[in-house]
Amino acid sequence: MISTKMFSSVTFLYLAGTVLYFNFLAFRSEQLGKVATALSWATLLIHTAAILWRWVESYQLGMGHAPLSNMYESLVFFSWCIALLYLLWERKMKSRIIGAFAMPFAFLFIAYASLAPGVSDRIDPLIPALQSNWLHAHVITCFLSYASFALSCGVSIMYLLKIRKKEKGKKETGWISLFPPLESLDALVYKTIAVGFPLLTIGIITGAAWANYAWGSYWSWDPKETWSLITWFVYAIFLHARFAREWRGKRTAVISVIGFAAVIFTYFGVNYVLSGLHSYA
Repeated sequence: MISTKMFSSVTFLYLAGTVLYFNFLAFRSEQLGKVATALSWATLLIHTAAILWRWVESYQLGMGHAPLSNMYESLVFFSWCIALLYLLWERKMKSRIIGAFAMPFAFLFIAYASLAPGVSDRIDPLIPALQSNWLHAHVITCFLSYASFALSCGVSIMYLLKIRKKEKGKKETGWISLFPPLESLDALVYKTIAVGFPLLTIGIITGAAWANYAWGSYWSWDPKETWSLITWFVYAIFLHARFAREWRGKRTAVISVIGFAAVIFTYFGVNYVLSGLHSYA
């Protein structure tokens, strides 16, 4: 299929973008940074076109559904969400420093979709449980929240690397010296989670409504549902600790990393380790 070939090309382009962002950090070259940004925007456009073309292909095959129905398509969409949110943040902040820690996520997820032997790129008919308009609202909000949490995790790693250097009393050198100040990184961790948390909340609510439509129950304590709730609680703890306990800096950065680990387990671990109603995803 044409869309599959386009996604394969996008994989290598995101890899090239990731390498350019790292080189931008390593050589402190503004020109390399501009090339990385331009390439990433161009890749995102191709990525968008490939998703739309896959949608067209599903109609050509007589199925006609949005490309959000299996692991391959969700990985492709997850990667798209990360690239989109990162580039919008880059535009807003007018800084490319985070690119080396955000674009690898976009590359890794679409690379997994393209290269993992157990992930099929076939377009299949929707199973009965997925034949609902709730599919779009639930999947889109969940993956936008996951993408925002991925950015938060990337920024948290930057924070932890920078604070580690500071705690050792060492002078900042190399690419760590290019990181934004700790206060700016801490604020960005909070802002990305502040965007992702309500989206995850909406995703869980629409998922419950969809479950009632598909399975006759709003909540079944299915492993995916349970781990989604655990993930929600981790980020709720982050926000509670920040506002009620005035936690800042290292402790909230660690919670952010733990939260994204919970996201990854909810997305991958539950599918491969635990069986349940969401085993098709």
